[in-house]
Amino acid sequence: MSDPSSTDIQRFEPVPDERHHRKAALDEAAGAGAGPATPERWFEPVAAPGAEPWAGPSPVSGRGSGRGLVGILFVTSLVGAIFGAGGTYVGLRASGALNAATAAPATGTGSTVLIESDQSTVIAAVNAVGPAVVEIITSDASGATAVGSGIVYDSRGWILTNKHVVDGTTGITIRLQDGREAPGSTYGLDTLTDLAIVKIDGVADLAVAPIGDSASLQVGELAIAIGSPLGLGYPDSATTGIVSALGRDLSVGANTATASTSLHGLIQTDAAINPGNSGGPLVDSSGRVIGVTTAQAQTAQGIGFAIPIDIAKPIMQQALAGEPLARPYVGVVYDMIDQGIKKQYDLPLDQGAWVHNEDANGKSIEAVAPGSPAQQAGVATGDIITRIEGQAVDLSHPLQDLLVEYAPGRKVSVEIYRNGAYLTLMLTLGTRPDALP
Repeated sequence: MSDPSSTDIQRFEPVPDERHHRKAALDEAAGAGAGPATPERWFEPVAAPGAEPWAGPSPVSGRGSGRGLVGILFVTSLVGAIFGAGGTYVGLRASGALNAATAAPATGTGSTVLIESDQSTVIAAVNAVGPAVVEIITSDASGATAVGSGIVYDSRGWILTNKHVVDGTTGITIRLQDGREAPGSTYGLDTLTDLAIVKIDGVADLAVAPIGDSASLQVGELAIAIGSPLGLGYPDSATTGIVSALGRDLSVGANTATASTSLHGLIQTDAAINPGNSGGPLVDSSGRVIGVTTAQAQTAQGIGFAIPIDIAKPIMQQALAGEPLARPYVGVVYDMIDQGIKKQYDLPLDQGAWVHNEDANGKSIEAVAPGSPAQQAGVATGDIITRIEGQAVDLSHPLQDLLVEYAPGRKVSVEIYRNGAYLTLMLTLGTRPDALP
């Protein structure tokens, strides 16, 4: 969020460099009158002294006759070459090979690489999503105001934003890209992440953001952030970068009314994210929302974070269905297995979620909550959860990130490894308590 007060901007203008020494060198070369390295008429024979340019070979000179014969042979060969080349050209053009060569000319002996500017891609992506990005102006009990961003994801007035943008506020105003304003209300706050749903009513012709997919993201992909980084005076600002990393964990502080929130599985990006961007979209090269910007690193530059859109989809759907926002609950404490944990505890598998808990002294204790969905399904301390609904549980797909895509009440298959054998259990997801850390 951002304070909407004005901000002074300092200008920096480079001083042009006329580079007089280069201009003088060019002028001197031009004045010298030096001709081109290759004569313009290199293909014409030099005339013999005293001969007219139109005169034929001398009738009494055997050497002249030889030259004439050579000239005839040269002309004949040249004409044949021209006609032969013409035939080759026609054949290549008919086959399409000439077109391919023209489109991708070879350079050197290596393979050809065509490089295109991504300017048009960024413009198209911003045009696709920008009209659906709104400013969220909030006020609290003390009368202080702040500005965040939001994403219209349904034409009936449903808006996705950050929890810390609207939590603890007493008034919400939504400002659209075209300047229209409407009062908003908080439909619900996410109990798991820094997300919230806001609703506006009675607004026609709302632009809706195309929603993408974050499951298949790769490091290095184009990323575009849209929002209001300096408050009301700088709406619809777009910054570009890449997806810098995936699966980041972060603890973020909310406003004065709420405690900090631990966020998991975040997208890291170097697209500039600043206060006021909070709740705005992170967009991919196809012009679809892949994340919701939520925080920037305070101690470094070029490091921002966004909540993957796949994590937001369940609560977006719950709001459309008129259901309260809720997250799934299993009821286990676990460690994601990496090589260090495997070696330290001599575990039999390289990956999975190890159901494990320890007290302050490092002694193993019960890791399954009494009466929890996990206990009712038969999960026990020491099990390794290897798959959820057929999807492998690993460092790239942690247990929590897989579960969060399902709504409470959903029955899912859980594959576990226990005592050298794999078992499949059916588990009905519970509802995550609000107070759960």
